[in-house]
Amino acid sequence: MTELARPGTSVVRPPKAARYKLLAVASGGGHWIQLLRIGPAFQDCDVTFVTTHESYRSQVNGRRFLTVTDSNLSTKFRLLKTAAEVAWIILTERPDIVVSTGAAPGYFALRLGHLMGARTIWLDSIANVDRLSVSGHRIGRCADLWLTQWPDLAKAGGPYYVGSVL
Repeated sequence: MTELARPGTSVVRPPKAARYKLLAVASGGGHWIQLLRIGPAFQDCDVTFVTTHESYRSQVNGRRFLTVTDSNLSTKFRLLKTAAEVAWIILTERPDIVVSTGAAPGYFALRLGHLMGARTIWLDSIANVDRLSVSGHRIGRCADLWLTQWPDLAKAGGPYYVGSVL
């Protein structure tokens, strides 16, 4: 991982012998596809992938893989279960970095990772053309690096636009 800072700020790197523990979190579908597409940036990290579909395990080439309950704003009780499962993962994995392309599981992972001292990166979905996602809008203050894939959605304090995944 080459960049761990907001555009224009310094980059924090671990000692040469150490590797970052990175938690890569995304819901299914497009969020997952975008997370996999930025996967090459994680090559120097010990990565644990977290998603909502067990069937995605084969897509991470034997890397550590965990699943959580799929939930959204329409499924309030499942949101609580997702939050608890993500909290357990954050507590047991103790990541140095949490990266997410959305949605609910990523939101919880960034929130809790931030509280635990992890560096956090949110990449809002490319599907959100006219406005940030609900999770993306709410997570900004907890993200060390907050990105959008649409230049029209970028603002001075974030989210920042540095390109798109697709």
